[in-house]
Amino acid sequence: MTDPERDGVAGSGSAAEGADAADAADAVEDARAAVAARVAEGALLAKSAAEVLRVLGERGETLAAAESLTGGLVAAEVTAAPGASQAFKGSVTSYATEVKRDLLGVDADLLAERGAVDGEVALQMAIGVRELLGTDWGVATTGVAGPERQDGQPVGTVFVAVAGPAARPAEGGTEASTESSTESSTESSTESSTEGGTEGGTEALERPETDGCLDSASSSVLRSEGKVAALRLNGNRTEIRMESVRSVLELLLDQLSGERTGNGRAQDTEQNGGT
Repeated sequence: MTDPERDGVAGSGSAAEGADAADAADAVEDARAAVAARVAEGALLAKSAAEVLRVLGERGETLAAAESLTGGLVAAEVTAAPGASQAFKGSVTSYATEVKRDLLGVDADLLAERGAVDGEVALQMAIGVRELLGTDWGVATTGVAGPERQDGQPVGTVFVAVAGPAARPAEGGTEASTESSTESSTESSTESSTEGGTEGGTEALERPETDGCLDSASSSVLRSEGKVAALRLNGNRTEIRMESVRSVLELLLDQLSGERTGNGRAQDTEQNGGT
């Protein structure tokens, strides 16, 4: 004879085991998708870095980087490309505010008033490292990668900047103008994020007092080849930092391409993506 009670327990156990196996299979697939997305993102970064070096090599120009939230990742990505030594001279990891001020020459009053996470700070960092290392171009990253807010800014707030051969602060310290990013569509990105930032993605940074961008003829600190992009990035700490690297390289390519084609207004295009 069969024991209904015992058979019921056995049946329940089999169902639970099946559900656990299905959950495990889903987890494996999710992990594989995440790895594939990271590999694709890495390939895109490597392509951008190689293109930057190719264009700089053609022009006989050089590059330096000032990094805050990316902590040396821009330099690492650029120097991973073959032939980097022909164009890349070095970088400053200005993680601390006093390094931005004392080594890169970022205005002390500006830092005291707005903090380190600011568009004009990013531009002054880019100008400062260009002058410090004697290069034609400087790039900079500053922002909040998390897990906590910084200088009153939420996690995912990032500013990236490019300073070219003639970029310098305007007399009188006119406030830098920045451009707001549009939503990113990288493979590993989604539109949603939690307070701490757990999923990838990019959305426009709402900063009315600095949104918009100016060309070289405008009355701004953005002289000649200076440009800042304001970003709001979704994701965990690693994703925010890597998207910041991608964004600053793409902004530099935009600037190089705009100058190369003689199209000054190319500086005014929106910058997608996301220190």
